This record gives sequence, C-alpha cells and structure tokens, in this order.
Amino acid sequence: MQSRWGSLRAKVFPDHWSLLFGQIAFYSFVVLVLSGVVLTLQYEPSTAPVVYDGPYGPLRGTEMSRALDSTLAITFETRGGLLVRQIHHWATLIMVAAITLHLLRLFFSGSYRRPRRLNWLVVFSLLIVTLGAALTGTSLPDDMASGTSLAVLDGVLQATPVIGSALSYLLFGGEFPGNVLTWFYPLHIVVLPLLIVALFVAVAVLALKHSPKRAKRKSPVAAVKSAGLFCFVAGVSVLMAATATINPVWLYGPADPADTSAGVGPAWYLAFLDGSLRLAPGWEVVWWGKTISLAVLLPVAACTLFLVIVAVYPFLEERLIGVPKDQSERPRDNPTRTGIGVAGITFYGVLWAAAGADTMALQFHLSVNTLLRVFQVLLIVGPPAALWITRRICLGLRQQDKDVAEHGIETGRIVRLPSGGYVEDHRPSTRQLTAR
Repeated sequence: MQSRWGSLRAKVFPDHWSLLFGQIAFYSFVVLVLSGVVLTLQYEPSTAPVVYDGPYGPLRGTEMSRALDSTLAITFETRGGLLVRQIHHWATLIMVAAITLHLLRLFFSGSYRRPRRLNWLVVFSLLIVTLGAALTGTSLPDDMASGTSLAVLDGVLQATPVIGSALSYLLFGGEFPGNVLTWFYPLHIVVLPLLIVALFVAVAVLALKHSPKRAKRKSPVAAVKSAGLFCFVAGVSVLMAATATINPVWLYGPADPADTSAGVGPAWYLAFLDGSLRLAPGWEVVWWGKTISLAVLLPVAACTLFLVIVAVYPFLEERLIGVPKDQSERPRDNPTRTGIGVAGITFYGVLWAAAGADTMALQFHLSVNTLLRVFQVLLIVGPPAALWITRRICLGLRQQDKDVAEHGIETGRIVRLPSGGYVEDHRPSTRQLTAR
C-alpha cells in the first residue's frame, strides 16, 4: 500500500526542476488563500463615502470609500496587516509566473500533444482564471491606481460596437464607476478560487493518468520534499513582502473618475494589454452615425486572437502537420515549433515593454513618440525575425549533435598520422558508447 501511494505521489509531484512549476503555482495559491482569509476579516467591500480619520496624516480628512478606508486600516492599524497585504500580492505574482513558465515548458518540450491536449487546455484555463482573480483583487482597494484600471476597462467596453454600453452598464451596475465592488468581491473570494481549485484537481488527475507507470518514490521522502518546497515558496513570499513595497495604496489616494494616476502601470502580467493600446494607431470610423474607435478595438482584438491561438495551438499543429509522436523532445529537435514559440514570446515582450514607454522616456530622456514608433516597428519585424533566428540556431545545434554522434567529442589534442598529416583526436560520445 505504501509503495502504491509513493508511486501516485511521484506521478503528481515529480523531482526534475522543470516539472516543479506546477507545484510552485499550487503552493503560491495556498499562501494566497491563507493571507486572503486574514485580509477578508477586516475588509469592507463598500463604495459608501466616509471621511478618513486614521493614523496616515497625508490622507486625514479626505473623503474616500469604505473599501479604501478598511484597506488603510488593515495597512496601518492592524498588527502585521501591511505584511499580510504584501504577501498576498507577491504570492499572486509568483503564482502567475509559475503557471506561465509551466505552459512554456509544456510548449517547448512538446508535452501538449495527443493524448495530453486536455492538459494544455486545463493549464491555459488555470492561467486565465488566475489573471481574472488577480484583476478583481487589485480593484478591491478602490484606490487611484485601481480606479484608473477600471476606467480603461470601461473605455474598452464602451468602444465595443452595438453592445458596448450595455456591457459597461451591466458590469458597473449603472454608469461608471457604479458599484463594481459588489460584483468583484464575491468573484474574488469565492467563485474564482473555487474554479482554481477545480482546475488544480483536474491537473493532478491528468498527471496521474498520463504519467509513466515506472515512476516510483517512497511516500515519506515525497512528503518531506513537498513540505520543503511549500516552506520555500512561503518563505520567498514573506521575504519579498518584508523587503519590497508593492501596491502602496496610501500614496495613490482614493479613486476619482475625474482624475487619473501618472507613472503607475498595470501589473506585469496585464501590461501587454496596456502596451497594445499604446501602440495602436488612433483610427476612428463612423458607421451608421456611430463613431467606432479602432484604436481600442484593434489592440483588444489582437490580444484576444493571440490568447486564442495559444489555447488551440495543439489542435492547429495536429491539423496542419498531422499527429506527431507522443513523446517529449528538446526544443532543438523541432526548430519550427521552437521558432514559433520564441516569436510569440517576442510579440508579448514588445507589447509588455511598450506599456512602460513613458517611464523609459522619462528615465533615459527620450521622446515618448519616438519610442512608441520603435516599438511599433519591433512589433511587426520582431516576431518573424525571432522565428528565423531561432530556427537557424536550432538547426545548427542539431547539426552539432549529429557531428558529435558520428565523430565523437573534440578533445583539443592534435595527433600526427603515420602519413605525416595532423588530425584532432575525438573521444566517443555517450551515444556511441551506448551503441557499443
């Protein structure tokens, strides 16, 4: 019984470092739940106005919502409240990063193929739901930064033809800013966490189903390693929260539809959306007496299409090139797929960097318009160039592997032949020794 349990744990919690991203994401979620429960005890999801009279002097006498007032009370009046808030925020970033790296590992190793296509869809869904939970969570303090993000969201909804106004009215419960917290709060603390738990369970079940039967490990060792990794993830979250300030809502002040925050960008995982809005040309068309802003619709459509392609890529690959072998492989073994992956990363990276164009221009004394033009060119030229360069590198590495397999590994020692010529001595590679 113990051996069987150890085998099951080995399938769900393997040893190799590249397979640990899923565990890190799960343990970050545990840290999020524990810190979120503490924050929920004092937070008030209400937009009712109050006058702040707490210990933070610069905001004393300022009118704000109960949501921000309770957030400031957690920060300055609850022992360890600021630490818990920052642990919650940093753990979110770690979780999103771990899921993203897990997806990249699946892609570049070819581990998304049949019969593992469902694994890919589940992990991708986990990323999207986590992003939704992060977005709703950052909006709950009702500070200037979150208010600006909601204003951008309202602008995107309003730019949607025909149904835009209705969507905005439905989300905000009336005209912006409405009372969006009454929607976001239950989504953030109940609905989305339950979906995340269900998706983690699905990932574990699929891992049990598709893992090789030869994977074995003793249960006590697995338990100790899993506990150690959880302590490491929790410790890193606490260390970052104790040493690096993040989301200082007291510096931003209360949200105001008439104002906006300067120098404050979205979280890194949503920055590509902001970057796409910055790079889009300011085009508008009038259709049936209504003005349609392509400057908003085009970037939103492009980012949505990008995410859809990522989600259905296993099906597209199977449709276009047939059903490949069900085995993991190194990135160099499939140059085209690796090139496509790097091109996608380049596309995302350019949009991500463009979100900070104003900050870059300020720090390096550059023109914002010039910098945006550079990013626009990179967005068009960068992905194809990245695909071509990556593919050539992979082909070169494959040729190098072939030369090593045929001739052995270079030793750097020159040997003189009986005929008088000179050649470099080679030692047999591991593959050659195995063949013998």
